Amino acid sequence: MNHLDIAHLDIGIAGCGPAGLACALLLHRGGHRVTLYEQFDEPRPIGSGLMIQPTGLAVLDRLGLAARTIAAGSRVERLLGLNENGKMVLDARYAELSAPGTFGIGIHRAQLFDLLYGAVLAAGITVRTQSQVARCTLDREKRILHFADGTASAPHDLVIDALGLHSPLAEATGRVLDYGALWATLDWPDSGPFDPHRLEQRYRAARQMVGVLPLGHGKLAFFWSIKAQDLPAWQASGLDEWKHKVLALWPECACLLEQISDADQLTFARYAHRTVPHPVSTRMVQIGDAWHSASPQLGQGANMALLDAWALSEGLRLGTTLPDALRQYHALRADHVKLYQFLTDWLTPLYQSDAALPAAVRDRLLAPVSRIWPVTRIQSALVAGLFGAPLPLLGLDVPDYGKHTITHLP
Repeated sequence: MNHLDIAHLDIGIAGCGPAGLACALLLHRGGHRVTLYEQFDEPRPIGSGLMIQPTGLAVLDRLGLAARTIAAGSRVERLLGLNENGKMVLDARYAELSAPGTFGIGIHRAQLFDLLYGAVLAAGITVRTQSQVARCTLDREKRILHFADGTASAPHDLVIDALGLHSPLAEATGRVLDYGALWATLDWPDSGPFDPHRLEQRYRAARQMVGVLPLGHGKLAFFWSIKAQDLPAWQASGLDEWKHKVLALWPECACLLEQISDADQLTFARYAHRTVPHPVSTRMVQIGDAWHSASPQLGQGANMALLDAWALSEGLRLGTTLPDALRQYHALRADHVKLYQFLTDWLTPLYQSDAALPAAVRDRLLAPVSRIWPVTRIQSALVAGLFGAPLPLLGLDVPDYGKHTITHLP
């Protein structure tokens, strides 16, 4: 492989989610020739709201998109959760972090997609639509993507798998979680009890959860935790019975439920806990959910994907050979991924579980302890994605949120 010019690779990226789009931008700016492959006729986002944490914003800052991301979403200063008795069981405040002025950003996936995809188009990066990836083969030290319609890509020096949880290119591993969530994007009520700078949740033990995430520009994401096996019964029972359960847990949601008149307004999202053990293979690499996925309890999915994209660009910048570059990528991310996969797996039953014990431990032990310093700061760092200090290893800093316009950092 000594003949390969690692500074000017021909790279194919499968998937136009945040991971694939950010990776395309970073690698294009690094001097590589990039082609993005997307299965739909027109690239589009899937899902409702998400949180951009300081980790993800650090990457968007380097892309020159941080200020626009902040403007496109809603500043979230606090995550607040109460149980059915009104007792506070979650209170994570960004003000507890050592970096002053830090906050999360509630944003619709479509807004984040538009920012990244617009930058990809402006950069002149090639996007091949109607290209549903079925498999990837290695041929004479080149990677070729094969599509569902029987066609194939041109040979690439490197293929990046950013196809997400159900990637056909990744090893089958992990487990599908029992609980998922129903999501809807609704209008922010003109008057009501909701704080535009808080992500709020209500819990009945760990069996039921309802939440509201502000998205900015008069919108919010409304979500209801539900087991996948209970979805057919929910569909059959009708909205009135479900609304009664929501109101019994959080009566103030009445003004939101008035906006839901059809079950089709709610989209069910299923989650899985999985970590591909070998995300680096010969001339192919997994990033984002194609490598690791978990429940959304810590809200790290898009942020971890953005960090992966940055780490891969750094590996290719610093590596002496392609195998060396991919090893460096894995080394930059492996510990942080492992840490958050473990923590998310441990914390998820406290908020989504049929068992009574996890909720009791949460309410009677963890909640009181979490209000004591320095646990308050640790909890906030965990939510912000900063636990384990992933940014210094990647040569990144928490952006200066106080700037009116966050500019590109050299």
